[in-house]
Amino acid sequence: MHRARKRFGQNFLQDQGIIYSIVALIHPSPDMHVIEIGPGLGALTRPLLSNLNQLDLLEIDRDLVAYWNQENLKGLRVIEGDALKFNFIEWSQNHSGKKGLCKVVGNLPYNISSPLLFHLVSAAAHIDEQVFMLQAEVVERMVAHAGSSDFSRLSVMLQARYHMELVLEVPPEAFDPAPKVNSAVVRMIPRKNFDLTLSQWNVLEQVVAAAFAQRRKMLRTNLHAFADRLKLSEGELKARAQDISVNRYIEWAKLLAA
Repeated sequence: MHRARKRFGQNFLQDQGIIYSIVALIHPSPDMHVIEIGPGLGALTRPLLSNLNQLDLLEIDRDLVAYWNQENLKGLRVIEGDALKFNFIEWSQNHSGKKGLCKVVGNLPYNISSPLLFHLVSAAAHIDEQVFMLQAEVVERMVAHAGSSDFSRLSVMLQARYHMELVLEVPPEAFDPAPKVNSAVVRMIPRKNFDLTLSQWNVLEQVVAAAFAQRRKMLRTNLHAFADRLKLSEGELKARAQDISVNRYIEWAKLLAA
């Protein structure tokens, strides 16, 4: 039996009720195109595959790659690789002309969750939905509203690109080995009205990073380099990064990129 590896952040889901709920959220159907990141021992893989014509698995652990190749399950395609380097655009474009939704799912390793979420943004135009299990604290930051202490750079950047919802809370005992933190499942649906160009998106990243660089400082300090061009109101100059709405950050990015 494969033992969980700490360096890959492996914790294997085993609670059948939680597994059933996540599969129901994904709502697999035969013509759907799904890639699962980090399948582990198959808690989600097997029930998903029973409802799909094909399921792609993306796995970095060679032992697990060998395990899944030996299983030789019909409709299963095993891809050995690092999710942080995987070309999700190319994967999704291979299915874009075919009938059926494109979904990316998985119980994401907590040690790479934030960089992986940012990596996936580049493919959002080609993906219909993402359903991920993550550290609860990360999901709470992802879905936090402006004005909340959880509202962060992660909140702004992901909410600019996706509609997101915390759909399920998962306790440590649902896993083996049990992690030291609570987990949660988030559903991410790319925004259809997203209209930022690549240069505007890059500017959004810069202005949001600057705004949140020192959370306790006012924007008068954090956005000093942009202040002349943004013409911030007196209220905005005295505000902190977490007080500004996602839409306002987007307005600033468009203004700066013009």
